[in-house]
Amino acid sequence: MKVATTSQRLNQIISERHIRQIDIIESAKPFSEKYGVKLNKNDLSQYVNGKNEPGQEKLTILGLALNVNEAWLMGYDVPMERTSASSEPLIEKYPQLQ
Repeated sequence: MKVATTSQRLNQIISERHIRQIDIIESAKPFSEKYGVKLNKNDLSQYVNGKNEPGQEKLTILGLALNVNEAWLMGYDVPMERTSASSEPLIEKYPQLQ
């Protein structure tokens, strides 16, 4: 069941970890380069402000960069922690990310 929005979850992480949006972009760079998925400041700003929702590929990059479960980041009532079994689940489902 969905209990929050991606915007709310991103803002929660920013608040709890005392980080800035640019910190998220920097953390995402290695994953963006590895999988060829561009995540820029404008994208993240729109996600944080609730103007847009990330697509599956960018959601995966954000989950990896923030070390959180993508379903949690989407707002579902699941644990925030990323498990070893789901460390890169969407990469296997979407080979174009490799």
